[in-house]
Amino acid sequence: MNELISLLVNLVSKVGPVVVVVIVLAIFILPQSIRILREYERGVIFRLGKLQGAKGPGLIFLIPVVDKMVKMDLRVVTIDVPRQEIMTKDNVPATVDAVIYFRVVDPNSAVVKVENFWKATSLIAQTTLRSVLGQSPLDDLLAQRDVINQKLQEIIDKQTEPWGIKVTAVEVKDVALPDSMKRAMAKQAEAERERRAKVVNAEGEFQAAEKMVQAAALIAKEPIALQLRYLQTMREMASEHNTTTFLPLPIDLFSAFLKK
Repeated sequence: MNELISLLVNLVSKVGPVVVVVIVLAIFILPQSIRILREYERGVIFRLGKLQGAKGPGLIFLIPVVDKMVKMDLRVVTIDVPRQEIMTKDNVPATVDAVIYFRVVDPNSAVVKVENFWKATSLIAQTTLRSVLGQSPLDDLLAQRDVINQKLQEIIDKQTEPWGIKVTAVEVKDVALPDSMKRAMAKQAEAERERRAKVVNAEGEFQAAEKMVQAAALIAKEPIALQLRYLQTMREMASEHNTTTFLPLPIDLFSAFLKK
């Protein structure tokens, strides 16, 4: 402290008191009158409490004591929407959470028209999430996630637009269901698969019967086809590792019985 006082005394004796006063004022005033903003930042200027507008990026000059600046970030911001207990349209309880992406497009409105745009956007996202999902059935919530996300984004963006906030995306991250509902859905899926298996089996039997009828019609038109089928069956039975013994008989022996 003594060294600082002695330095000031020496400076006053050399350059004069006026110059010293100017230097001291410059040291304390210049840091308050100059601001440097990055490319993604804007400064909302208030002069004697009146809005002057947003400035930046780059070097900003302020009038000390008269001007006040509020710095705003224009980058995309991510907010996690806390878990919400909802009841779907078909009376199924569920717990959902989401994430919202937004950015400031009008710094003046974000400062003047809302006290805390972060908190306000988060609360609107929570209420909108409960409202929209409460109007949707469980099947849509699980299968049509993209449609629900788009609807949430449009509603929230419409409500935050007067604040200078642009909501770019809303994503429902997770849907948690009770264990009893999971078991019921598993039983439903199992029953559906069994039904499909029975339908496929019945269709196969129907197609096989049609082919057999067509084959019988062909054999009736061309009796020689029955002889060829008989020879083919003999070939299949006479495989390399087969121990069955059979005696081939001419099929003409049975023609008399077939005619009767």
